[in-house]
Amino acid sequence: MTTDISAAVAQYADRLHAAIGDSHHVASPLGAWLLLALAAPAATGPTRAAMEKALGTDAATAAKATHALLAQPHPLVRAATAFWQRQPGSRTARLDRWLAALPGSTTTGPLPEQAELDAWAREHTLGLIKEFPIAVAPQTLLILANALATRVSWAEPFRVASADALGSGSPWAGGLRRVLRSPEHNHRCWIADTEWAGTVAVHAAPARPAVTDRGAGLLVVSVAAAPDVPAGYVLAAAHEVATAAADAPERDLPTRRRSLFRIPLGESPLWTLREEHIFTDAPDGREERLTAVLPCWSAGSRHDLMGRGLGFAAAAEAFGELLGSPELGFEAVQQAMARYGRYGFEAAAVTVLHAAVSLPPPGVARIAELRFGHPYAVVAVATDSRGGGDVPGPWHGMPVFSAWVAEPEELPEADVAGRRDIG
Repeated sequence: MTTDISAAVAQYADRLHAAIGDSHHVASPLGAWLLLALAAPAATGPTRAAMEKALGTDAATAAKATHALLAQPHPLVRAATAFWQRQPGSRTARLDRWLAALPGSTTTGPLPEQAELDAWAREHTLGLIKEFPIAVAPQTLLILANALATRVSWAEPFRVASADALGSGSPWAGGLRRVLRSPEHNHRCWIADTEWAGTVAVHAAPARPAVTDRGAGLLVVSVAAAPDVPAGYVLAAAHEVATAAADAPERDLPTRRRSLFRIPLGESPLWTLREEHIFTDAPDGREERLTAVLPCWSAGSRHDLMGRGLGFAAAAEAFGELLGSPELGFEAVQQAMARYGRYGFEAAAVTVLHAAVSLPPPGVARIAELRFGHPYAVVAVATDSRGGGDVPGPWHGMPVFSAWVAEPEELPEADVAGRRDIG
């Protein structure tokens, strides 16, 4: 067990993505984890132990973290929770105690009609998810739900490049015309060594800072490994790298960065590296420059969360005990979407637990262009320094959304402005 909540969520993400598999998808492990954390205080005995194992921390710590996240909303990540019960419902003293302990911002009340549930999903996901993930039926007794959403513009938009820049070995280069190239400023690129996926190419795009609070941000980190590295390992490495990137000052790069002068010149599936003689103010006369090329992408996914190791089977048992109805049928699902383009990033997820009755001087520069030309991982991690000092805010380092990008998309014609930047 750990008290590092961002690490616990990252570990949960490993299990969730392993359950989903390596098809093109997006998910919010944080959304599933938060819902489980809301439910955990309802459990006792072995059921509680099973939920704590899935959470990666004890129920009290998870509940405290959830309260903190909801009490101090991140200006770039919208979050909402709700609990609805059919009236007259089965009420017990234990259920009343659990309800009283929910975060104060949680919506509670009688079970709404389907149209109201759909409206709740749209309202709390910036309109990105149009319909609630489950259909309410006469047998429905309760719904516990949360929603997470973000819609941000990049601090600096991408340039446009020819898809040929992905490299001749890319399976995507022939099917696309245009891709994205990182701008000269604000974006960060590096090559890193990771525990899970070996040496990887990394690109980090920061969102434009929140106007209301410039101590909070969102960093969308893309990580590509060698083509034969399994998707789960790349996603785990992406969470590792994203957390390190969130902690690094803007002017610095995370630890375990590889120097370009320790990498052979030439072509690889992950980069092309060349050397030029230049004039540079670098102290040792050796300068490193990196850019990245990667495709636009979008994904929409629906995930069944009742699988082994995700904790929702235990949550179902806990609510069955709370309601005095162990024979209830439960469903846990998440509907998620994300879109990554030239000017920004948007993503949303609604996660639901549903119960029903059964049912200068001269020098040398090495210049690398990182290539995201085959399936790769993406993690959006929050930054939060609103409190000042050395203690970060509750959202800092929290991985909010993550994706496995296996189906790139063409850059929309509407985003192709100023053809001069096509390279």
